[in-house]
Amino acid sequence: MAESGWLYVVVEAPTGVVHRHQYGGTACRQGRVEGFLVPVCGPGAAAGLRELFEGGGEPCGADARDRRLRALVAGIVYWACDGRAEEPHALRVDEGRAREIDEAWVPVVTPDGPGVLVWPNSD
Repeated sequence: MAESGWLYVVVEAPTGVVHRHQYGGTACRQGRVEGFLVPVCGPGAAAGLRELFEGGGEPCGADARDRRLRALVAGIVYWACDGRAEEPHALRVDEGRAREIDEAWVPVVTPDGPGVLVWPNSD
């Protein structure tokens, strides 16, 4: 998973399956979310998210970082199916849960409901 450049969304749903994910860099936070796992991708999104959270780029203020995060998330394609046709949709940051955002853990809104965007933790 780490080398693939893929990202995943765990869409919150009463599935009985709880996904656990380590996030937050060296803080080693442990997240849990019940739902189903959806692989997603966007050109350069995985690398951009790693750079944004792990550093290595030019320092920027919180507003610029937030705009960059929202742009990266909006560039990620989530394919939704209504049972007849599949269509791509852009993800968006769940503004109501923005305080939860951390490296490798970003609450998002999908066409299938709320979820969490995850990727391999840098730790």
